This record gives sequence, C-alpha cells and structure tokens, in this order.
Amino acid sequence: MTVEIVLLALIALFVGLRLYAVLGQRTGHEQRPLVTRPDAAPEAAPAQPLPEAPPNPAEPSGLAYEPNAAAGIRAIISADSSFDVARFVEGAQAAYKMVLEAFWNGDREALAQLANRDVAAAFYAAIDERETAGHSLDNRLVAIERAGIEDARLEGKIAEIEVRFDAYVAAVTRDRDGELVAGSLSDAVPTKDLWTFQRNLASKDPNWLLVETDQAA
Repeated sequence: MTVEIVLLALIALFVGLRLYAVLGQRTGHEQRPLVTRPDAAPEAAPAQPLPEAPPNPAEPSGLAYEPNAAAGIRAIISADSSFDVARFVEGAQAAYKMVLEAFWNGDREALAQLANRDVAAAFYAAIDERETAGHSLDNRLVAIERAGIEDARLEGKIAEIEVRFDAYVAAVTRDRDGELVAGSLSDAVPTKDLWTFQRNLASKDPNWLLVETDQAA
C-alpha cells in the first residue's frame, strides 16, 4: 500500500452518500462491462440499488474482469447470489471518486467510512503532512478510462476483489496564500491504481471497504 502513489496519482468531497454500499448488488446484467468514457467525468452511482432486472442465467462476461479472476468471481456468486459483477464495477468507480475527493479535501470522517483502519490511517498521515506544510489540493478526477476486476478471492466468508482503475486527474497544489505550488488544472495526468475491496459475506451489511491501495503495472 502506497499513499505516495495515491498522492502522485493525485490524491476530496464525501457527498453524504455511502455509495460503496452499491457494490455487489445483482441486477442480472452481468454481461455489461462498465467503463467510463475518457471524454466524460464519471457520475456517482445512485444512492439506492436500481430495480432488479429479470434474471439472466448466463455467467458474468469476462469483459468485466480478467480471466484469472473468474474462479474467485464464481465462488463469491455461489456464496452470495445477490452479487453482480457489473454493478460492483459501477459501484467501485463511484467509491474510487469518493475516496480520492475525500483525501483531496482532507475529509477524515468520509475516509473512515470508506476504508478500513489501516488504509484510513495512511490517508490521515498524508493529510497531516500536507496540512503541516500549509498546502491544499485543488484536484479533479477528469475521467476513468477503464475500470475492471483484476482478481477476486473468497476465504471462508471474506470476499476480496481487486479493481484496476486507469484514470486521468487534473491536480494543483496551493500554499496557505492560495498561490500555485505545483500542477495544472488544464493538464490531466494519467494514473493507474489497483485497489482492493473487502466484504464479509456472512454480514447483513452490504458495504464493501477499501482495504488496500497500490499502483497498477
């Protein structure tokens, strides 16, 4: 886990909705890959699950995840029939945006709800360092070019899913006086992140938490 990478990836506003709760709700549209177009900023997922579509007996399409994740995905679906790959990826994109914005804005309360203790603590440390230096971030997630499941596993009732995000971020660092220190809002830089989300399938709580962040190859 490397917060430095999140910083380089440009590390913003918890809109009050626990959007990570939408991860894993089965809709029957498993074959629909969810990838945000690079020319448009990603929209937040709805606060409430969408109406469930008629059941689709087909297995989830590999378009939403890498082949090596297939066994883990099948195991998770077997343990939780409500899990839906497409909806999970959609929710993961919303969570990605929310975590980045909470970090950029220094919103510790939002981060505590979206990430586990270790990940949140690492974000807090980076925020503390930034505030001590008198810096603030004026960053914007321009687009998520690609979002897909790289790996998935189930150990007992604990499900973990790794999601790769290829995105573009416009980032600016300012000092106490609001003067530009680094970056530009007119030039978006590419970022490649690999985030791991976890959920206890035995729990009635449908929420997935961010438990690890890393740089994608």
